[in-house]
Amino acid sequence: MFSAPKGVPDYIPPTSAAFLHVRSTLTRAAELAGYGYVELPVFEDTALFARGVGESTDVVSKEMYTFLDRGDRSITLRPEGTAGVMRAVIEHSLDRGSLPVKLYYAGQFFRAEAPQAGRYRQFHQVGIEAVGVDDPALDAEVIAVGDAGFRALGLTGYRLEITSLGDANCRPAYREKLQEFLAKLPLDEATRQRAELNPLRVLDDKRPEVREMVAGAPLMVDHLCDECRTHYDLVKGYLTELGVKFAENPRMVRGLDYYTKTTFEFVHDGLGAQSGIGGGGRYDGLMAQLGGQELSGVGFGLGVDRALLAAQAEGVLPEFSRVDVIGVPLGEAARARLVAVAGELRAAGVRTDLVYGGRSMKAGFKAADKSGARLALVLGERDLEAGVAGLKTLATGEQVSVALADVVQAVREALKPSAEGIADAVPGGVEALASDLGSDVAEAVRETP
Repeated sequence: MFSAPKGVPDYIPPTSAAFLHVRSTLTRAAELAGYGYVELPVFEDTALFARGVGESTDVVSKEMYTFLDRGDRSITLRPEGTAGVMRAVIEHSLDRGSLPVKLYYAGQFFRAEAPQAGRYRQFHQVGIEAVGVDDPALDAEVIAVGDAGFRALGLTGYRLEITSLGDANCRPAYREKLQEFLAKLPLDEATRQRAELNPLRVLDDKRPEVREMVAGAPLMVDHLCDECRTHYDLVKGYLTELGVKFAENPRMVRGLDYYTKTTFEFVHDGLGAQSGIGGGGRYDGLMAQLGGQELSGVGFGLGVDRALLAAQAEGVLPEFSRVDVIGVPLGEAARARLVAVAGELRAAGVRTDLVYGGRSMKAGFKAADKSGARLALVLGERDLEAGVAGLKTLATGEQVSVALADVVQAVREALKPSAEGIADAVPGGVEALASDLGSDVAEAVRETP
């Protein structure tokens, strides 16, 4: 028997409905801010990520799924979204038009990590990128879009942490100070090599002994140039104007090399070790590094898998059902008519299913109850001759008779949130209940709850 690859989750009903809800809620927040959708390749030239993400990062050096295609070209399954978006912007000359270019994406990403709860080898993200304008207000907008998406899910147990990583003007001097500090510590050889390549990564080391050693390390936020300090202060001011709560975390280090200035992360304390549910920042030199113009950009990636876990932990997911109406045919002729009625309901935008397999009345209603539908449409042979069907609210057992010609209208009215019961949606109301049926439907009313 086959099983899914290790570290790759399957989303099946009913969890898949919750997954789609989370993803669509996060993308809706991007759409409301004017971001257009971009569909990216699942794999790209390996050099795109090596150059764009940074060869010294764990993502490039340890976690990428890289292979040779049939033309002996090095191909990598995308480990993140920003480099691919920038490649698309450059390739299609989007940066030659109106700026900023505002794009969002959603899909699978791949990293060869040790699987655990919330950390998968295939994971899903929703991301946005705003390219071409270096404006603190745009940084604040990007952060606010992520915050709005999480709030729209009903999440409250997360916090937003922000900092500034400076730019090409002030970071070299800080890097030198940090390396001088790290050189005096009794670091192991691997960590010392990491300090030579990217000393900021040492500040992100999770080992308690290393964290203790670097507790007194100089921080980038204390060594910002005037321009970066002003930029950072403006971002914080705009966030306050937008009503986005945040906490400053001067020790924050992102796992990708391209970040400059504004950097942020959304953290949820209910997820254990994998507490980050999204993050991002500004990347001033990335486009030029990939062969494009000297244009700035800012964006984020939000974890759909982890946002789903957070929503489950907080109990804020709504109830999901795969169908609104289920048809219960009692006889072959009734089945043929319900097949047609189901098609009419689907064409009218009503999610509709049928009980298949020639089941008995009792088995048919049992299947209807398990379907999760709000309404059952019951049709027998004598009802067919009379031109009526039974419309039953499965939660209450209330059932009324409706003319087959009026089924679509009656169902749509009964499904309205304001409708108190299906009797309100049927001409004649309670006077049209089972006493008027004299048919297979009346028997169904008597024999089922």
